[in-house]
Amino acid sequence: MSDQQYDLVVIGSGPGGYVASIRASQLGLRTAVIEKAETGGVCGNWGCIPSKALLHQAEIFRGIKDLEYMGVSVDTQGLNYEKIQAKSRKAATKSGRGVTGLLKKNKVDLIQGTAAITGPKQVTVDGKTVYKAKNILIATGSSPRVIPGFEFDEKQVLSSTGILKLTELPKSLLILGAGAIGMEFAYVMNAFGVEVTIIEMMDHILPLEDAEVVKVVAGDFKKYGITMLTSTKANSLKKTTKGVTLEVEGKDGKKQELSAEKILVAIGRAPNSADLGLESLGIKTEKGFIKVGDYYQTDIPGIYAIGDVIASPLLAHVASKEGEIAVEHMAGHPPREKRLDPDLIPGATYTEPGVGSFGPSEEQAKERGLTFESYVFPYAGAGKTNAIEKPNGLVKILFDPNTKEILAGHVVGYQATELIHEILLAKKAELLPEDIATMVHAHPTISEAVMEAARGVEGWAIHI
Repeated sequence: MSDQQYDLVVIGSGPGGYVASIRASQLGLRTAVIEKAETGGVCGNWGCIPSKALLHQAEIFRGIKDLEYMGVSVDTQGLNYEKIQAKSRKAATKSGRGVTGLLKKNKVDLIQGTAAITGPKQVTVDGKTVYKAKNILIATGSSPRVIPGFEFDEKQVLSSTGILKLTELPKSLLILGAGAIGMEFAYVMNAFGVEVTIIEMMDHILPLEDAEVVKVVAGDFKKYGITMLTSTKANSLKKTTKGVTLEVEGKDGKKQELSAEKILVAIGRAPNSADLGLESLGIKTEKGFIKVGDYYQTDIPGIYAIGDVIASPLLAHVASKEGEIAVEHMAGHPPREKRLDPDLIPGATYTEPGVGSFGPSEEQAKERGLTFESYVFPYAGAGKTNAIEKPNGLVKILFDPNTKEILAGHVVGYQATELIHEILLAKKAELLPEDIATMVHAHPTISEAVMEAARGVEGWAIHI
């Protein structure tokens, strides 16, 4: 039994948990974080950070063709994927140490172990050590979703975690699911010479993104030699001594078998809400997701939940912001906002070309019955994109034709995940396209494409 008394105990040290704990400490709350695995959670150790390290290495490797154009000969036969994978692990380790350092710097206690909520103001670690807390924040994240018949063995059937552990490249890879995770690993594996086939049940890859944006990504992926089967469902999977065989069925009912050395199943993630003691406390869940209010509070006073364990976009930056809102509320500090508006949350896919977006796609805007128009400015109209040989892309703004209010932004192309924030800032600050259009942008920069798109909304784009 511990005599430790805290104002806040956070369960989980991922982007939601550690950011919330630091913000709580800043607000004067005595805070502890309980973590059963590596500090930094899935994002820092088996998601965001190591996957971006691999994407960076893949982009460097693709650049060999540019060196050959300069007359430099590069022998790629000696490619050692184990060293590439080691760099991703180094990035993850550095990220975890950074989080540990931030917690220590901000006087947040880090407790290793598995937590369960054993009372309204009580958390028990590893079934023996009890910690008292005025407030409890659940930030336990999510795990790769398992579907019957496609269970992970992390040898032939890989999860997003399992593929990050590979130290040898397969000759061929099937990827089930063409969301951001599936597309990013398709880009990485293809760059290093793996034969990749993507299977997506929806009508197009990146099904949550704008169709016009998706066309740009699909075009480049086709040039890379990646096979993409859309409107195709997976019926069954067989493991063989040589690999896996997947039966798929197209929209027309036609079936075919696809074979590869391994398969990555990336069809979403499931909330880590089991074994926390929620049922005994009367905390309600729906399909595993914890129900919360405007400030992420559960039905039990003093217990909050954020991130992938609630029904909000399963994104690291969403969890972080939700954590800030929750702890500001429990600290009695006037929260700057309530539950996040989904239309103000940026999405990012870190392929090449990359995708950055917020708000509805054209298809979603039509489904909602919104009155809107759109303007598209091609990347090629910004001089820098041609100078650096990255002209393939576009900036798209959806707006209200009567008020010119920005409704959504979609960017595809080089550095799209960075560029989207200028449009999003304008939307959040209730600025109009003319405010972007009349602001001086440095030349030459890719951000000039954003400026020109805004000018296009106003009817006076120059470089088109």
